[in-house]
Amino acid sequence: MKSNLQDSLNFISKLTFRRSTNTLKVLGSYYLSRISGRAKQAGLPISISIEPTTACNLRCPECPSGLRSFSRPTGMLQEEVFRKTIDELKDTLCYLLFYFQGEPYLHPQFLDWVKYAAAQDIYTATSTNAHYLSDENARKTVASGLDRLIISIDGTTQETYEAYRKGGKLEKVIEGTKNIIRWKKELKSPTPHVIFQFLVVGPNEHQIEEVQQLAKALGVDSVGFKTAQIYDYIQGSPLIPQQQKYSRYRKLADGTYAIKNKLLNHCWKMWHSCVITWDGKVVPCCFDKDAHYQLGSMQDKSFREIWRSKAYRQFRQSLLHSRSEIEICKNCTEGTKVWA
Repeated sequence: MKSNLQDSLNFISKLTFRRSTNTLKVLGSYYLSRISGRAKQAGLPISISIEPTTACNLRCPECPSGLRSFSRPTGMLQEEVFRKTIDELKDTLCYLLFYFQGEPYLHPQFLDWVKYAAAQDIYTATSTNAHYLSDENARKTVASGLDRLIISIDGTTQETYEAYRKGGKLEKVIEGTKNIIRWKKELKSPTPHVIFQFLVVGPNEHQIEEVQQLAKALGVDSVGFKTAQIYDYIQGSPLIPQQQKYSRYRKLADGTYAIKNKLLNHCWKMWHSCVITWDGKVVPCCFDKDAHYQLGSMQDKSFREIWRSKAYRQFRQSLLHSRSEIEICKNCTEGTKVWA
């Protein structure tokens, strides 16, 4: 609990007057849009995700990176795209996530970019499978100023772990976690806030209590239980957990499955955040993994032009009108994490 409070205070400490004012503008325009039914946008995004790379060392079955199934090109983020984005948004941006698809540590400049963003006093985070958290990389990670490190750990035994994390080694995850914790102590650094993210699926749901115990033993700050997105869920899947608390889907009387939540005609994400792919495409959210709904490119436009463009306005308006007709929204259950 103490470490969670420290993380919250760390985030709050970065809220300058301009960032706070921008946040209020975004909030106001979002609720005004919901009430009026007309898409209005004030301010710039509070949070963005930027994709260092689509490359990954693992073969997870419900991940486009793991399946190598992208319809968009794969590659590595370029320096110009990154710096252009941060330089334009640094005064208003509160939260920067270095992740969309792929394994961030495969990009050789990744930690240099974390350091650059941290120097602008932006709260920085990333998500990793922890296979590249060698002693040296762990030291560099802590020294970079990264605020939050999300480590995917989907099992407490190798057999369970590799049931989803195909090609992965649990011992590497634990070793990498230990390296980070040790270097935090060595460098007397309160950051990064280390989170174990446990994707709850059928093969591992019996280890929910065990992963909490493991996190505590290693000195991890918190555990987040994430529900799994299943692409072909209607006829069921072995990956759908039995515990409804951790499932995005419910079983119907005829034996088929449906998403539990209702698709309401609004989405906070469309007003406060977006995703930028490795090649500079601006897409609405993390559900658009193949960038089908590209709203602009940082290669040839400023972010402000894209964020306030007719295309973005029309997309937000379509959400307010009929979100269920937008393909990337059909399997969306925003906010489906359970914290421990």
